[in-house]
Amino acid sequence: MKIVDLRLTVVGVPRHTGFVNKHVLIELFTDEGITGFGEMSDFSHLPRYAPDVKDLTNVLKTILVGKNPFDISSINKELLDNFPEAMYYYEKGSFIRSGVDAALYDLCGKYLNVSVAELLGGRYQEKFKVCYPIFRHRFLEEVEENLEIVRKRYAEGFDVFRLYVGKNVDADEAFLDGVKREFGKKVTIKSLDFSHLLDWKESLKAIKRLSNYDFEMIESPTYRNDFDGLYHIRTRVDVPISEHVWSFRQQYEMIKHDSVDIFNISPVFIGGLTAAKKAASSAEVAGKSVLLGTTQELSIGTAAMAHLGGSLLNLNYTSDPTGPELYVGDIVKNKVQYKNGYLHVPDRNLPGLGVELDWDLIDKYRVQDLSWGDVSVHQLQDRTAQVK
Repeated sequence: MKIVDLRLTVVGVPRHTGFVNKHVLIELFTDEGITGFGEMSDFSHLPRYAPDVKDLTNVLKTILVGKNPFDISSINKELLDNFPEAMYYYEKGSFIRSGVDAALYDLCGKYLNVSVAELLGGRYQEKFKVCYPIFRHRFLEEVEENLEIVRKRYAEGFDVFRLYVGKNVDADEAFLDGVKREFGKKVTIKSLDFSHLLDWKESLKAIKRLSNYDFEMIESPTYRNDFDGLYHIRTRVDVPISEHVWSFRQQYEMIKHDSVDIFNISPVFIGGLTAAKKAASSAEVAGKSVLLGTTQELSIGTAAMAHLGGSLLNLNYTSDPTGPELYVGDIVKNKVQYKNGYLHVPDRNLPGLGVELDWDLIDKYRVQDLSWGDVSVHQLQDRTAQVK
């Protein structure tokens, strides 16, 4: 089997907040008539730059056309040569590699009539716990809005939440107090996520202030790549420290400095399923736990993560991929399934990633390119009316 062509399609799907996030659907076509697809997720993630899609298509064709899709290791090496490891987790080369890698796995799974989880080592579990994000408070007035989100999502089965903190600690404290008063032990706060917003000393002050409330871990409580700062935090708090993995060099430094307890691994930030599996194995060797992070993928990207999570032995903490629940729509016929706060791995009888494209929805959300500010919610609403 050989790859004979590929196509990139850009979609802009609004979140419930109204912000439109752009993603790239990649399709790999073969001489066997089998098509594999993947998702380059959330190019609207900071910072505000993105590749030219026509140029990217031509570059990927030079790398992929003529290749056997089962040569995943050699293809990933060539992709890494062209789109190097990131210095920071938001660099976009890893987004590209992740989408291509998922499409390769989808293609190989379809050819063999097995699910991607089987290709990743087999299913260790059929579901794993996930949490819903509460985005960072800027003002006290936003506290009640976020409490309403907890009420709504709790009614839908989500009982674990992660809270982005550090911008307005007064509001963070008011939110945690509101959750404790209203829900008690029925709701769990998985993490206080500082997102590298503060240095370790300022984060430590905030952590001590918020320590009257229960939370399971601290995430990213230092500036990026401050491995000593992570260690200082880790030795001064009573809960585990988690950090994203965006390169193997960075993961090595965190292991060397004994900086963290939990590696937050996401295919989109480390460069695909192949790299994510490698990072999880490195964590296992180092005696560290793993959770799956997210950039808020659609169902294609989330399905890839579900297969990965289903295959991991050291997925010891609640994970983050709830992206499809944040958007008003999707581009597949069968969205990934959440039940009682668990993400379910797609049915093993569905080959590949186990999701089916919906071209009516793709056409509904299709946009021209990855540029910022060219698609409004109103434009997409107008297009929705036309499709209906």
